[in-house]
Amino acid sequence: MIMKTASLGFTKLRTVDIVMLGLLMALGLIVAKFNVGTEFIRLNFAFVITAIMAYWYGPTWAGTIAAISDILGTLIAGTTYFPGFTLSAVLGAVLYGIFLYDRKVSIKNVVVSQLIIAVFVNTVLNTLWLTVLYKTPFVSLLPLRLAKELLVTPIQMIIIWIVLNLPQFKQITNRLFLNR
Repeated sequence: MIMKTASLGFTKLRTVDIVMLGLLMALGLIVAKFNVGTEFIRLNFAFVITAIMAYWYGPTWAGTIAAISDILGTLIAGTTYFPGFTLSAVLGAVLYGIFLYDRKVSIKNVVVSQLIIAVFVNTVLNTLWLTVLYKTPFVSLLPLRLAKELLVTPIQMIIIWIVLNLPQFKQITNRLFLNR
């Protein structure tokens, strides 16, 4: 008798895929510690790692690794864990996966995915989580968070598009997934 299992959207991983997901998770945790900018506008490059993971492994694996990374990052930093931010991390990774996985890297896909993440996840949800956590009025936080997203989002779009279109990145992608 052959047992069938539901895949739940998870593609079967090869050993190299498990290693790459682990490396990307570790790299994401490290990169997230380094910020560029001021107190008001901080940019770290962990979003690039998430976009790469989503491009290579799709929304299901990217979302799963984003959840694990968020929880591990909180434990490593010793900060207060809040499940809302884990949900935001998962949604961001899933959205990148929906727009980038098994698709040609186009300006349209990068812009649309980043706009949805910037507006819905970063501005609305993360502001809501901050409101719940710190009991600060949503309306008072929203203008500052919106201004930050207006400045940072175009930079993120450009960086993602450039990275995913680098000849070196395409070469790595071809080597990793040629025999898949």
